[in-house]
Amino acid sequence: MTQHTNAALAETPKVTALRPVTIALAGNPNSGKTTTFNALTGARQHVGNYPGVTVEKKEGSTMLDGERVHVVDLPGTYSLTAYSVEELAARNFLVDERPDVVVDVLDAGTLERSLYLAVQFMEMGVPLVLALNMMDEVRKRNMSIDSCLLGKLLGVPVVETIAKAGKGKEALLSTAMMLSAERRGAWKPLEISYSPDLDEAIAEMVQLIEKDRFLVDQVPARWLAVKFLEQDDEVRNMARKVGPTADRLQTIADRVAEHCARTLKTHPESIIADYRYGYIASVMKQGVLTRDDSRDRIELSDRVDKVVTHALFGPLLMLGVLYFMFDLTFTVGEIPMGWLETFFGWLGDAATAAIPPGLFQSLVVSGIIDGVGGVIGFVPLIVMMFLILSFLDDLGYVARMAYMLDRVFKIFGLHGSSVMPFIISGGIPGGCAVPGVMAARTLRSPKERLATILVAPFMSCGAKIPVFLLLTAAFFPNIAGQLMFAITLTAWAVALIVARLLRSTVVSGPATPFIMELPPYRIPTLRGVLIHTWERAWMYIRKAGTVILAISILLWACMTFPSLPQDRLSVFETEHAAVEASIDAASEADRPALEDQLVQLEDREAQAALRYSVAGRIGTALESVTKVAGFDWRTNIALVGGFAAKEVIVSTLGTAYSLGDVDPEDSQPLSARLAADPGFSAAAALALIVFTMIYAPCMVTVAAIGKEAGWSWAAFSVIFNTVLGFSAATLTYHVARSFLG
Repeated sequence: MTQHTNAALAETPKVTALRPVTIALAGNPNSGKTTTFNALTGARQHVGNYPGVTVEKKEGSTMLDGERVHVVDLPGTYSLTAYSVEELAARNFLVDERPDVVVDVLDAGTLERSLYLAVQFMEMGVPLVLALNMMDEVRKRNMSIDSCLLGKLLGVPVVETIAKAGKGKEALLSTAMMLSAERRGAWKPLEISYSPDLDEAIAEMVQLIEKDRFLVDQVPARWLAVKFLEQDDEVRNMARKVGPTADRLQTIADRVAEHCARTLKTHPESIIADYRYGYIASVMKQGVLTRDDSRDRIELSDRVDKVVTHALFGPLLMLGVLYFMFDLTFTVGEIPMGWLETFFGWLGDAATAAIPPGLFQSLVVSGIIDGVGGVIGFVPLIVMMFLILSFLDDLGYVARMAYMLDRVFKIFGLHGSSVMPFIISGGIPGGCAVPGVMAARTLRSPKERLATILVAPFMSCGAKIPVFLLLTAAFFPNIAGQLMFAITLTAWAVALIVARLLRSTVVSGPATPFIMELPPYRIPTLRGVLIHTWERAWMYIRKAGTVILAISILLWACMTFPSLPQDRLSVFETEHAAVEASIDAASEADRPALEDQLVQLEDREAQAALRYSVAGRIGTALESVTKVAGFDWRTNIALVGGFAAKEVIVSTLGTAYSLGDVDPEDSQPLSARLAADPGFSAAAALALIVFTMIYAPCMVTVAAIGKEAGWSWAAFSVIFNTVLGFSAATLTYHVARSFLG
């Protein structure tokens, strides 16, 4: 494919810099931005978070003519107005870090819509390169884009790419490097007319900003004025902290807003959006895009959507896809999971043999290996689930799920935009409630946003999945996939029912309309799916090796200290010596029974020591209440630890059953130990699944709720969810006992 660039970019001189040139990749969701990032950086990537938010920050590097280039993959966003945490993170990076070049990756098949974000970059004035991605699909649809003309009309370099095939990445890099050398960090804002009323106000605000030198070292004066007219809360709050000029700017913005409402019955931000699209339309009308309309045809995506998003067949297909995902996860992932369980069993036995008996051996075997190993053992299932989810996401099917679920959400008083926070939180299992809570910023209605924040933690996040997998494998191995599917549907049902309750009482208010554009279907690339899977799986593994390890060691200490007093130890030692003496004197026929008696004695001692510990006392104290839900004192210990992080439930059970196991030398996996415990029934397992699904969010999620909705609502979430979860678990336990015995 011939690469078209702006005429001024015919030659690409080598750029020399004292530091690596920083290129920020931006673009709409599903534009191929992350695929472009993967094509440019390959394996030279690392993942973190943006400061102050939980949005994932991907960075990588590549080489051009022997020089290193730093590449940052900004969150996918449709605009630079901070309605969502992704938009805020992307914009703050541009303002605070000031990258040398911004590469806006556009879906060339939806060029007019995709240019809306590009125009906002141009208004900001950042050095900008447009990457027209998916040009192969454009040609398949009998469309033609004159990228040279587009670049000339917009005044920015334009490069055609096919990211999934790696085509155009060299031209894109060299174009960005040359633009970096030309601009040397200078911002050159585009000025668009937004109507006489707004233009006059903007001119007045710009004059005021420049006179007072108000934030001119950070952002262009005109851009700041436009943000005040758009009622951008983040910009206004930031400006108020700097000086009183912000109040004068807000006075002008309020005056214009009142005038627009009175004369045009609209808002300044709507007028600004209209004029941006008008600017784009004027560019497109000059021959940038042509299409062959000789055939009256329906695009493939539209034809597929007639079935996939059908009012009846669509939801049935969605349920089938989810069912298939869980069934395949257990069918394929069970084999490597068995390998890991065997490995950790061997590792525990090896550590027991190598380390002399005592506290250090207990810490290594029970605290670390059995604690963390119980979480790591589910990595194969997690990887398999993430692999399928990454495929569906890259395919474009997840967006269709959100579209279909909007019809249901309206019934329960939620907005269609609540779907994505649900999905991110674990509506499709494996998410995280923290970014899900943050993603609720996309909702403009405060009441719908609050209801979404409060119920999103009910979803099956990645932290709860190990608990569900453990209990289904232990008590329902023959229907594990079906039960995981049912758990997912139950989580959605609970969230929606509670949302309806909240919207009818403490957070009542009117509903707002939902609009969503569906991206076209695309065949995911193997490389892209594997990279996305590895990123998610690695975050899980890293958490198990850091946070979960630290909490496991802390809980081990709580389950080990204080030790039994000497008088009680003496009683066990006396009984132990008596039984050993009987074994030495017994005949071969009588020895097995005596050896069993010795094992039972050791078990009683271990159980007594665990009960006497700090954690044991807490668990025992709660048992008088929790027994109505089928939870014994060891389960209580795990659930208390689960307030910190839900994965800790698995690691704590692993430690508790290791410290108090019937046979300390037994290397059975934790699921087998639970199934063999006469005090832990299938009914109790179902109750524990329900309680884990509903009860208080983890501490990090509570902090996110406090930041987004206020600490009173965060406290409400902890108390309300725990009471609701315990009530539901109690009901589940007694109903299940009547059927399962």
